[in-house]
Amino acid sequence: MQRNKENIDFPQIPLSKAVLLHLLPGILITIFYIIMVPLVTLLDFPNRLALLLAVPFVLVPFELGFLIYQCKKINNIISFKGVIFFRESMALWKYFLFTLILLFYALSITTILAPPIDNFILDKIFFWLPEWYILTASFIGYTKNYLIIMAIMSIIFNGFVGPIVEELYFRGFLLPRMSRLGVKGLFLNIILHSAYHLWMPWRIPTLILALFPAALVVWKMQNIKLAILIHVIGNTLGSVLTLVLVLKI
Repeated sequence: MQRNKENIDFPQIPLSKAVLLHLLPGILITIFYIIMVPLVTLLDFPNRLALLLAVPFVLVPFELGFLIYQCKKINNIISFKGVIFFRESMALWKYFLFTLILLFYALSITTILAPPIDNFILDKIFFWLPEWYILTASFIGYTKNYLIIMAIMSIIFNGFVGPIVEELYFRGFLLPRMSRLGVKGLFLNIILHSAYHLWMPWRIPTLILALFPAALVVWKMQNIKLAILIHVIGNTLGSVLTLVLVLKI
């Protein structure tokens, strides 16, 4: 008999702390991005490199560092027991099915809906942002060898490292600790995780749309591996495509 997973008790954290822990790493990443953009552009790299560098220098130290601190605090050793939840098992065919459906949905949002919505919000609300702040996909005017370096870094940091750490932090640690709020906690987690992307605030609405189905399935199935799998594959596909485009230049 399958137990009612929604009624499992998890350690809880105050709402104010949950909001802070969701947004603080995004604030730090954004500050790092703003500081680093002039440097990377001076070195003839696209501004996107500044964001990639934020993964090893800000995202991992803060989010993974926080999780390791919790491991030491709870277990006295680096063990995710009692720290990372949503570790229920799941049949292999469900991994395949959910990943296929949810990736198709997310890619449809990001390729079809996101461009017009993002551009509209950027033009109407965030028109005041300087041009250098806005992430660009254009490779014109950059040295090919530099672009290849950036694309490889994107596969490593945006394709694997970043997604794994983010899912452990946002879905494995924070979401279960908001379970007392029920589905409201899920919605809040998705909204705050989307708002965490302060370095591209115009994309927050489409991020909410793209994240919701996967977060819902992960919440229902209580399976953090599924969250990591979807996030890694989705980001890696984009990074590999970037490398392919760069190699064709």
